[in-house]
Amino acid sequence: MAQVIEMPKLSDTMAVGTVVKWHKTIGDEVSNGDILAEIETDKATMELENFEDGILLDIFIEEGKEAPIGSPLAVVGEKGEDITNLIPAVDLTNDSVATEEDSKGERETELKAPNTSGDDFAVSVKTGVQKTEFTQQTPGRILISPLAKKIARDKNIDLSTIKGSGPKGRITKRDLGDHSEPTNAYPTHIGKPNDPSYNEVGILSDKSIPLSKMRSLIASRLLESKTTIPHFYLQKEINAQSIKHARLSINDKLARVQEYTNSATLKVSVNDLILKACAETIKWHPEINTSWEIDKIKFHKDVNLAFGVAIEDGLLTPVIRKANTLSLSSLSAEAKELISKARNKKLMPDEMTGSTFTVTNLGMYGVDFFSGIINPPNAAILSVGASRKKAVIGPNGEVTAGETMMLGLSCDHRLVDGAIAANFLQSLADNLENPSSMLV
Repeated sequence: MAQVIEMPKLSDTMAVGTVVKWHKTIGDEVSNGDILAEIETDKATMELENFEDGILLDIFIEEGKEAPIGSPLAVVGEKGEDITNLIPAVDLTNDSVATEEDSKGERETELKAPNTSGDDFAVSVKTGVQKTEFTQQTPGRILISPLAKKIARDKNIDLSTIKGSGPKGRITKRDLGDHSEPTNAYPTHIGKPNDPSYNEVGILSDKSIPLSKMRSLIASRLLESKTTIPHFYLQKEINAQSIKHARLSINDKLARVQEYTNSATLKVSVNDLILKACAETIKWHPEINTSWEIDKIKFHKDVNLAFGVAIEDGLLTPVIRKANTLSLSSLSAEAKELISKARNKKLMPDEMTGSTFTVTNLGMYGVDFFSGIINPPNAAILSVGASRKKAVIGPNGEVTAGETMMLGLSCDHRLVDGAIAANFLQSLADNLENPSSMLV
């Protein structure tokens, strides 16, 4: 029996979702666990998982379109199964699936356009309260899915020449053949000078792309942060050699242990050590682990560390909960798992909420120094730059080769005073320059 795939609720604040991309097409065999599509919520882009074995019989919402929670997106069933009564009402004037409110009462909408014969054709949908009824295919009338209709309009396809393979002769994307190939919003190839496709002007172009929900939310939160939180900024240059040497020693020992125990390989990164140092330092500076509420300041007993992960459409900040209770290896393993989830669009909304402090690192991009924007409701955010080899003054006043790293601390002045922030940054620097001090 055919099953309708509905728009899931992927976050507490989600009201609608956008279908970013379909990974399956009509007629494809699908199994339990297959990824059908990517759905963009108000927090992230996440994968829509299939739970039924069968054939993807129809797709109701095209890529780039929104749909409310619980509305039908597609239907999976047996090959040749009649799904007429499962097809949602389609308002062809607005190119959208009708909501339950729209479906109350009788309604008929028609889209008319001239065809090559000089007659008019119309797509007619009759909607009732209990179910959707499509008229039989008759001369001069064409049944067509919303996605196929958009493609036909964009590609200027004469629908009178297309024979539909769907229920009641309904035209689907598959029936449009080569016409349905999507165009990329972004260039996928940049030619080299000796390639025919090379363009000396570059890859700039005049175009507009839809504002994604993620980008819109990021913009809203950044604007809120900068306009409602009184930021102030500190910076400190630290010796980066100690933390790099500590990382090499730790990974060397981990490799020997893992070889002896035949366990999975784990390597600690510099960023892992920075996260660990933050968790250990914050334990002794409670003002840094606070948030501003309407009539009080909230102190948090757990250090929930958020850290930035860059993805195609923006920045995600997964959260390591109770980081102050984790060993370095446990913290590193959890960070790697969250990074993998973020990049593979498997990060759940509850894995991106509840942070008390944020770390953002652009050192891997060669950035020397920057000041981050506070991630509400955090009191502060740490910015980490790249480590650079340079001449430094030794303990006896001699000039010697060294390596340094710039740390930046952005603070909410309502919660953190300058002296408190300076003491925290000094303690953090001490832990990073002397990693063994974190053992006690």
